[in-house]
Amino acid sequence: MAVIPSLTRSDATTRVVSVRSQHGSGLLGVPGRGLRLSWRSESTTAGARQIAYQLATGPADAEPVPGDVVESGDSVAVAVGDLQAGERRGFAVRVATEAGWTPWSEQLVVEAGLDGADLDAAVIGIPSEIEGPVALLRRTFTVTAVPERARLRLSALGLVDAWINGERATDALLTPGWTSYGTRVLVDTLDVTGLLRAGENVIVLAVGDGWYRGRMGFAERTAIYGERSGALAQIDAEDGVLVATDETWRGGFGAVRSASIYDGTVTDLRLAVPGIHDASFDDSAWTPASVIEQAAARFEPRSAPPVRVVAEREMTRTDRDGAVQFDGGQNVSGWVRLVVRGRAGDVVTVRHAEILEPSGDLHTAALRSAKATDVYTLDRDGEHVLEPQFTFHGFQHAEVTGPVEVVSATAIAISSDLEARSSFHSASPALDQFHSNVFWSQRDNFVSVPTDCPQRDERLGWTGDAQAFAATASTLMDAEAFWRNWLRDLEADQTDEGGVASVVPDIIRFEDMRMGEGPVDNMGRAGWADAATIVPWAVYEASGSDEVLRVQLRSMRRWVEHLRRRAGDDVVLPTEPFQYGDWLDPDAPGDRPWEAKVSSDYVANAFYVHSARLLARAERLVGDAARADEYAELADRVAELTWQRWGADAVTTQTGAALALEFAIAPETERSAIADGLAANVRAENGRISTGFLGTPLVLFALSNSGHLDEAYLMLLRREAPSWLYQVDRGATTVWERWDAILPDGRIHSGDMDAGSGDSGGSMLSFNHYAYGAMIDWVYRTVAGIAPIEPGYRRSRIAPRPAAELDHAAASVDTPYGRLAIDWRLDGEELRATVEIPFGVTAELDLPVASESVVTVDGAPASGTLTSGTHEITVTAPAVARR
Repeated sequence: MAVIPSLTRSDATTRVVSVRSQHGSGLLGVPGRGLRLSWRSESTTAGARQIAYQLATGPADAEPVPGDVVESGDSVAVAVGDLQAGERRGFAVRVATEAGWTPWSEQLVVEAGLDGADLDAAVIGIPSEIEGPVALLRRTFTVTAVPERARLRLSALGLVDAWINGERATDALLTPGWTSYGTRVLVDTLDVTGLLRAGENVIVLAVGDGWYRGRMGFAERTAIYGERSGALAQIDAEDGVLVATDETWRGGFGAVRSASIYDGTVTDLRLAVPGIHDASFDDSAWTPASVIEQAAARFEPRSAPPVRVVAEREMTRTDRDGAVQFDGGQNVSGWVRLVVRGRAGDVVTVRHAEILEPSGDLHTAALRSAKATDVYTLDRDGEHVLEPQFTFHGFQHAEVTGPVEVVSATAIAISSDLEARSSFHSASPALDQFHSNVFWSQRDNFVSVPTDCPQRDERLGWTGDAQAFAATASTLMDAEAFWRNWLRDLEADQTDEGGVASVVPDIIRFEDMRMGEGPVDNMGRAGWADAATIVPWAVYEASGSDEVLRVQLRSMRRWVEHLRRRAGDDVVLPTEPFQYGDWLDPDAPGDRPWEAKVSSDYVANAFYVHSARLLARAERLVGDAARADEYAELADRVAELTWQRWGADAVTTQTGAALALEFAIAPETERSAIADGLAANVRAENGRISTGFLGTPLVLFALSNSGHLDEAYLMLLRREAPSWLYQVDRGATTVWERWDAILPDGRIHSGDMDAGSGDSGGSMLSFNHYAYGAMIDWVYRTVAGIAPIEPGYRRSRIAPRPAAELDHAAASVDTPYGRLAIDWRLDGEELRATVEIPFGVTAELDLPVASESVVTVDGAPASGTLTSGTHEITVTAPAVARR
C-alpha cells in the first residue's frame, strides 16, 4: 500500500482540474439532500494515481476549511452530506499522489433550492380555455435597493415563461418540464439579480397548458392532470421575499391565441399588450388571479438540465406553387424562426414535416392528428421575426404560405441540455452518418423525458425504447441526471403491486391501448417494464456512481417481486393476453407488429431472468447480501425452465439466440451451438437483420462475444433493407422507427406493417425513433474498442476489432475521470493505435492478435495493462474481420 505523503509535500506535476456535483454544471437551487462530488485530475507524470484526497468546505462566501485526509483512490460520487434549504456551500479538493499533494482545486459553489414547503408562493391562474389563449399574469413590486443576490423560484402546472422588467428571466424552455405531476413538479431557481432595479419592478408570467392540461396521447385526452393551468413564482433575497404569486396578481391575454404541443401555436401580433412590462401599465381591467390549491410537498428543486436551444441551422429555400419550402438538412425537434416582410393583417402559416413526398409536397400523414402548424397574423407593416411559444415540432422540412416576402428561415433545435460525451469516426462515411443520426435522434427525443418520437400525436416516454437505448444514450451524452429524474417518475407511476407502465410519465388508460381484438393492459409488459432494472444499471455502468442504484433499489425490488407473484408456483411467467414482444420484427405479419418470430413467452421470461440478475447485482452492491443470493438463485431457476420450455424453437431466430447468449438463458454446454447457428443465419441472409426493438441492442454483442466477428461486420455494414446503413443511403438524418420506412422503390411506407398497398395512411411511421440506434454502444466497445470493465471506466478495456472493409476508427468517451480515446488504423500488415488514458484509469489490452502477431506499446513489449498517459501501440499481422 502506498504511503500518504506529508501535507507539506507538493506534487507540481498533478492538479485537480474540475469539481462537480451529481447535478452537473449550471444548475442553481439543486436538491440539498444526498450531495455527491466528483473531481478530475491531470498529470504530466505518466502512471500517476490518486492515493488520498482532502476536502475543504464552508459557507460559499468564506474560505473553505480543510477536513480530514481520506486514504482512497475514489474521486467519483463521493458523498459529502446534506445542504439546508437555500444554503450556498463552497467545496475544494486536493489529492495526493506518491509524489505529494496537488494544489487546492478551484472552489465549487453548490446552492440548494427550496422545497414546496419552504416557498411563500402559491400556484395561481385565471380562467382560460384548454389550449386556448395563453394567460399572462402580472405584478409590480418595489425594491428598495438591489440585493447582492436575488433568486426567482419558478414552476407551473403547465408551462411558464417569465420576464422581469421586460427581460426574459431564463433561456430554459418548456419550464418546468414533464414529470409525474400527480407526485412531483420541478421548481427552477434562477439568478435574477441583474434584472432588478431600485424602485418599481414588473414581473410577467406567460402560462401554457403543455403536458399538464393540453392534449396528450393517442386517445386525444386533455386535462389529464388537472382542470386548470397555473404558475408559481417567487423572488427572494437575503432579507426575505420580494414578490410571490398570490391573489394580488392580475391576469389577461395577449398575442398567443392558442398553444399546443401537438398542433402548434396561433399568434395574432395585433393582440399583443403594449406596455405590459412597464410599471405604469394599467391592469385594473384584468382578472384577479385565484389560487389553485396544490400540496406543497409536490414541488421540489430541479435536479436535471432543462430544455434549451441546442442548435440553430440555416434552412435552404425552394419556391414552388405559391409557397416557400425550406430544408434544414437535419431532422430536429423545435421550430422555425422565420423572418418576413409584410403588411398589418397578413397571415403567415408554417407547416412542418420530417420528409417530402415523391411529389415534393410535405409528408404529413405520419403526424396523424398533430397539426404541427404555426400561424401568425402581422400587426404592422415591415419586417417581423416570428417564433412560436409552448410548442415544438419534429421536422427537417417546412412550408411557408402567406402574402409576405419570406426573408429567411432558421431551424431551431431544442433538447434537454445534456453535454455530448463521446465522438466517433471511421473509414466508413455511412457508419459515421448513422452515428450522427443516432446522436440526433437522442437529442430530438430527449425533450424533458425520453420519448419515442418528436413529431406525431404521441411523443411519450415509452419504457421499452428507453431500456433498449439506455446504454447507448449514456455513452453518447452525459445523461445521468436526466435518467435519474425520469426514473423517479417511473417509480412514482408503479402500481401498488409493483407493475411498471409502458409509458412514463404514465397517461395511458386501459381503454387507450387497443391491439388486435381489443384493449390491452399497458402495465408490466416484458421488455418495457424491465426499464425499472435495466436503465438504473446502464446509468451505473456509464457513470460509476451507485446513487442511481440506491435511489431505485426499492423500485427494482418491487418490479421483480411483481414478476415473481405473476409467475406463482410455476416459477416462469404464464402466457399473457398481450405482450409487445420483439416489437416491429421486420417479418411480423400485417399490421400486428407484436407478433414477432420469437415466442413472446420466451422473451418475457428472458427479461424476467435479466431483471432478477440485475437486481441481485444491485443488492450485492448497495442492498442486502442475502437478497442478492435469493434473486440470483431465482434467475437461475427461471432461466433453466425457460430454456427447457421454449429454448429450442427460440434460438432459431436472431432475437431468440441473442437473448439466450447475452442473458445467459442457455446452458453453458449449448452456447457454442447457438452462436454457430446465429452466425449461420446471418451468413445465409447476407447480413440481413431480422430483429425488433428488443433483439436489436443485443444481436451484434451476441455475435462478437461468441467469436463471430465476421458475421457481426456483415450485419453492421449491410446496405440493403433491412439494415442500419440502408437508412443512410435513403438520406436519413435520424433513426427510423421501421427498417423500411422508405421503400427501395422510393415510396413511403404506409405506416402499417404490410406496405404492399403503397398507400400513405401513416398509422405508425416515424423518421426519428432511436430504438434501432441502440447498437452504437457496440460500435464504441467493439469497432473502436473502448469499453468499461468497471463502472465509470475506472478499469477499461482497449479492444479494437478491425475489418477488411473498415480499416480505421477513432473514438473518445468523456469518462468521469477524463477523456478516454483511441485512434487506430490498419497500415499494411500492421495495426497502429494511439490510446489516451486519463488520470485514475487503468486499461486492459485485448488486442486483435493472431498466431504470428507481435505487440509493442511505446516501442517495448506490451505488458497487458496501461496506466494514464498517451500510448502508441503496434500489432503486427493482426486478426482482421472479413465479411
